[in-house]
Amino acid sequence: MRTYLRSYIANLFAGDLAAFGAPPTDEALAGHIRAEQISLVLGYSFGIMLANACNALVLAVALWQSPDWAFALIWAAAVSSAALFFGLQARAARRVAKPQFVSRRTMYRLVRNALALGAAWGIVPVAFFANASSGAQLVITCLCAGMLAGGAFAFSTIPIAAIAFTAPIFVGTAMCLGRDGDFVYLLLAVLVLVYGSVLLRGVFVNAFEFRRRIIAQHEAERTVRQDPLTHLPNRVAFNEALNGALNRLARSGEEFAVLLLDLDRFKEVNDRFGHPAGDEFLVQVAARLQRCTRAAEHVARIGGDEFALIMSNLTRPEDALAIAERFVAAFADPFTIDGFEINGMLSIGIVLAPRDGSTSHDLLKHVDIALYRGKKSGPGTICFFEASDDQSARDRRALQRDLEQAIEADQLFLVYQPFLDIRKGRVTGFEALLRWQHPVRGLIPPSVFIPIAEESGLIHQLGEWVIRHACAMLARWPDDIRIAVNFSAVQFQNVGILQTIVDALAEAKVAPNRLEIEITESMLISKYGSAPAILNGLLELGLTVALDDFGTGFSSLTYLRKLPFSRIKIDQSFIRDMLTQPDCAAIVKSVIGLAQELQIGVVAEGVETADQLEYLRQTSCDEVQGYLIGRPMLASEITALLDHDPQHSVHAA
Repeated sequence: MRTYLRSYIANLFAGDLAAFGAPPTDEALAGHIRAEQISLVLGYSFGIMLANACNALVLAVALWQSPDWAFALIWAAAVSSAALFFGLQARAARRVAKPQFVSRRTMYRLVRNALALGAAWGIVPVAFFANASSGAQLVITCLCAGMLAGGAFAFSTIPIAAIAFTAPIFVGTAMCLGRDGDFVYLLLAVLVLVYGSVLLRGVFVNAFEFRRRIIAQHEAERTVRQDPLTHLPNRVAFNEALNGALNRLARSGEEFAVLLLDLDRFKEVNDRFGHPAGDEFLVQVAARLQRCTRAAEHVARIGGDEFALIMSNLTRPEDALAIAERFVAAFADPFTIDGFEINGMLSIGIVLAPRDGSTSHDLLKHVDIALYRGKKSGPGTICFFEASDDQSARDRRALQRDLEQAIEADQLFLVYQPFLDIRKGRVTGFEALLRWQHPVRGLIPPSVFIPIAEESGLIHQLGEWVIRHACAMLARWPDDIRIAVNFSAVQFQNVGILQTIVDALAEAKVAPNRLEIEITESMLISKYGSAPAILNGLLELGLTVALDDFGTGFSSLTYLRKLPFSRIKIDQSFIRDMLTQPDCAAIVKSVIGLAQELQIGVVAEGVETADQLEYLRQTSCDEVQGYLIGRPMLASEITALLDHDPQHSVHAA
């Protein structure tokens, strides 16, 4: 009971309307409401205090002929001085940026000051009314009534402050009017009480409405600035916080760091376990990240699987590194989602202000560049921005522009690496490999320009270019030769690729089964939900589909069961070591045996020695590919080879 009473009194004098029956709020919201209440009071304070000083002087003049004139003069001087002091103080406070949170202690001081000023005016009728002339009594009555109205107006959103200010005036006025027993004065006392009650009722009505409006506004602003899934600040709130940090940097030199965090393999979680599991994963990630931060710091979710943090008042770069390491360490334990354990990994980019930039544009650009380098280095990597990163990013943008021109200027070409049927000893097809002959930089490898094409969206144009040229080449080669074309995960975002294939086949008058599409498991578990539909569309068109790099993924057997692949390609890492490492040999034998049971063709990649070829022949592998069979060749070399040898034989066989 004592605890409840103490809490009630604390809420009462803190201006919390929960003490008067309003629904309770958390302290953060209550502090925000107090800030709005006091901001409103400060807006009126200078005018109200000026009115107090003027009223005090009016009273001193009215009592000049009274026996109490000396006391009245002292009182007026004291009240006027205090009123002007508080008024000027309030005016100065108005020039400072409005706070978003005000403590209970500030509200306690406001209520105390309201009580002191109200008590000063409550003394007036008690001390001066009896000895005043009838005219002065009228002035006293009018002044007290006016102060009641002024107090109710000034504290119209804070009932306890309004009560603290008006109660002494009520009591003083009622005492002076009722102590002589005069009926008229008694009637006036009743009227003053009624008047005061009406004023206070208006205060309560206004205060409750004001509180409701502030809460509604706060909720609306919270919705705009809060991520609905994780309840973390969103990009809007993050940008506001970043601008605030930049303002503090310009004003006081307060340095800060920006950390950009990206979840590695989050798309795999979504695709393997479903979007509800992905959402729960994000919620748990947000909780772990928030536990790693200081009380004044907040991680923001600024994208699907991207989070960011502004680390204020930075004294040294090691502090930013320390919190980044805490973030990475927080992912050491797996996440449990619907009974499954999911291992999460995190890549982090860091920029320091003002070292790495003094505008939001520069900082966000540079932290994104640092994160990109971190992701290239592997999961769990933390990278600070370096000046060389910016140069690298500029080089990539320049290369992207050159690639756009290369597509138009026909600087691209295809080379072809043959497949050899081991049993028949003949070439059955070729894998088309894209090359770029840059006019200045020379031959640029696909490992450099393909990622740029995927990031920029140029991969769709490249893919269409490859398909049309491959089909055109098929039209010039024998009907029993096929061409395999590689598809990346990003290409499966383009649902128009099916029509491109149909048009290219029709234009070249080539049978669909001569065009083979090679895909990797990473494509099957990619973020693009259109991939299964496009894959089924390829099969319906009559194309053959091969699963590339078999054995390097996580769920290849599942895909073999669910999808009708024509071939699987054993990754060259197993072929390279199968003669020296028994486990690799066992894997190769098992894959070939499994493919035979499923009636799926097998291609061994990376065959470079005769011993490897002989081993694969003995294990009944269908086809091989590698430098022993043939290096990637130009189309003109392939045409000459096929024209020279109608049976497509190869010397290595």
